[in-house]
Amino acid sequence: MKLIRIAAILALFANSSAAGATTNVLLILADDLNDWVGALTSHPNARTPNIDRLAAGGMLFRQAYAASPKCNPSRTALLLGLAPSTTGIYDNGHWWRPHMPEAITLPEAFRRAGYHVAGGGKIFHHTAGFNPPDLWDAYFDLRFDDPWDRAGPAYPGLGPARPPPGHPLAGMTPFRHELDWGSLPIREADYGDARTVAWAGDFLRQERAQPFLLAVGLFHPHLPWYAPQRFFAAFEAGQTALPHAPADDLADVPAEGRRLAARGADVFAAIRAAGKWAEAVSAYAANIAFADALVGQLLAALEDSPHSENTVVVFASDHGFHLGEKQHWHKSTLWERATHVPLVIRGPGVAAGSICDSPVSLLDIYPTLLELAGVPAGSKLDGHSLAGLLADPDSEPDRHAGITYLHGNHAVRQGRWLYIRYRDGGEELYDRAADPHELTNLADDEELLAVKRALAELLPRGNAAAAPLKSAYVFDSGEYSWVPKP
Repeated sequence: MKLIRIAAILALFANSSAAGATTNVLLILADDLNDWVGALTSHPNARTPNIDRLAAGGMLFRQAYAASPKCNPSRTALLLGLAPSTTGIYDNGHWWRPHMPEAITLPEAFRRAGYHVAGGGKIFHHTAGFNPPDLWDAYFDLRFDDPWDRAGPAYPGLGPARPPPGHPLAGMTPFRHELDWGSLPIREADYGDARTVAWAGDFLRQERAQPFLLAVGLFHPHLPWYAPQRFFAAFEAGQTALPHAPADDLADVPAEGRRLAARGADVFAAIRAAGKWAEAVSAYAANIAFADALVGQLLAALEDSPHSENTVVVFASDHGFHLGEKQHWHKSTLWERATHVPLVIRGPGVAAGSICDSPVSLLDIYPTLLELAGVPAGSKLDGHSLAGLLADPDSEPDRHAGITYLHGNHAVRQGRWLYIRYRDGGEELYDRAADPHELTNLADDEELLAVKRALAELLPRGNAAAAPLKSAYVFDSGEYSWVPKP
């Protein structure tokens, strides 16, 4: 019976319009958006009516996880379909193309199948060398709202640094360049993500002879948190629910976990010392609301287009973000706050308002889209198609999601459990059903030894050597080529 349901949903995707047109794909990726989405009910101040509407029209995966809690390793994993433990892409300092020149990316797989492949904004990591132009038929470069900070060799073509009037807008001198928030003195339509969405809307409204894959990357709500004033006005800092962040939360965390948390502890301490914790959390929520409004514009453009009936829409974030939980500010941890992300898939045959509670990974997006569109895989992938879950969200109750950050640090989410094992052997085990804030590490509980061992069996069998750092190459941005340094 399950195979019949899967076959039926694949047939609906393959011939999804009255004319039997081939399925198009609209992939929307947000940046640093944790699970503060209304449909996930993860934060009382979440205001995401457009993402919620998308979820109401398709399937919401309530237990979706990034392959890694940082931009480059997460996006590389999603777009190559390969886990960090396979590629060695563990952090932002690795280029994937010179390290894996034969890898077939998601856009390349669709191009080989005859699709017109276009992208805009932040899809791969946003600095130079991460987005080879031969991947795309058309690409709209990411427009930064903070060009004064993005100038330099990592961002060729942006010119000299020019801080905006009043910088830093948040009123505290940032010791990290991105630590700022406020409204810029520009029109809403001139924000970088708004320009990307306008370009994508024009793309969607055009008649097309070929099926297409359109990938749209929103930089929001990545720091710095700049958004139009109307989104800040919707949130009052004094009415914002603050994250649960007990001061002694790291007491039972092993050394490597404390080390990762410490990387953002100074930022959190500075924000609290300035009396701006609530204001910063409100700013993050405001930027989520701006991102949601942009998603709404994309959905409206699709609905007004000739492609509304035969386009599968995927919405996800690359990873989450801490705002004080575990005394940490930023991402780059293996706890739920940095790894749990929204994921929605809407398309022909997917029951509106359906919900899947099996843990899934962003690694699964690549094989899922291949299967739904009938595009052959050009190489072995680490993810597993979600087509079966789209047909029956209860069909894979034992599924798990794996997460990696840096060499040898891994987490597994399965059922009610989060298990973490660090490269030095340190362990964490949390019963998230009973302990959603992950306050009590159960790794030393002898009664849970069998649970821990079963979860450990799901960790990667090997850890690829870390890819060379960018400093190992000479990169020519004009030729888009890399030469290893002697």
